Amino acid sequence: MQAFYTVILSVLFNLSISSCHSSTEGSTAVNLQSVQDGLEVATFAGGCFWCTEAVFERVEGVKDVVSGYTGGKEENPTYYQVSYGETTHAEAVQIYFDPETISYQQLLDIFFATHDPTQLNRQGPDIGAQYRTAVFYHSEEQKKAVESTIKQLDESGLYAKKIVTEVKPYGKFWLAEDYHQNYYELNPGNPYIINIAVPKVRKFKKQFPQWVKASYANEK
Repeated sequence: MQAFYTVILSVLFNLSISSCHSSTEGSTAVNLQSVQDGLEVATFAGGCFWCTEAVFERVEGVKDVVSGYTGGKEENPTYYQVSYGETTHAEAVQIYFDPETISYQQLLDIFFATHDPTQLNRQGPDIGAQYRTAVFYHSEEQKKAVESTIKQLDESGLYAKKIVTEVKPYGKFWLAEDYHQNYYELNPGNPYIINIAVPKVRKFKKQFPQWVKASYANEK
């Protein structure tokens, strides 16, 4: 996912990354006023958005997930700018879910279980503040739920180190370029997907089998 990591993979596996660096047009901001009635929104940053999107696409009650950039001050950021650390944004996902089926708390439980919230400004091979762990809350209720979850996890002793997940109010969410949307599904042979994203999806399915959509139940 990180630029240098993608370049290495492109050499080793003869992959083309020209599309990742060809976009000079800025991203567009998501309009939350168009969210379907009855749905709520969660915004999480957990490293590579290819991985995070793939996990939450498989969660029962989640109607849609989009990848993008948030948490920074720059307008209309591009993947090139974000991935090279030229902005203050993080790679993130916007999750549209039905609270009658799955709660925000249950989404938080999945989020914290499928990435390492103790790693500061990195996730695995992806290094930099653009890959930080963060939750951008949309209400005071969401804020309280995140803070309570972090407190409980810290006190549980589950992690050897303290959780460093940022808890910030939601601002703007900039939609990532088209080729990043549903990347996991569209690029199953990508070495990053095979080695980094697939294990995260499998971890989710193993730990939360009750929340796996039926359409993904028999997925390898």
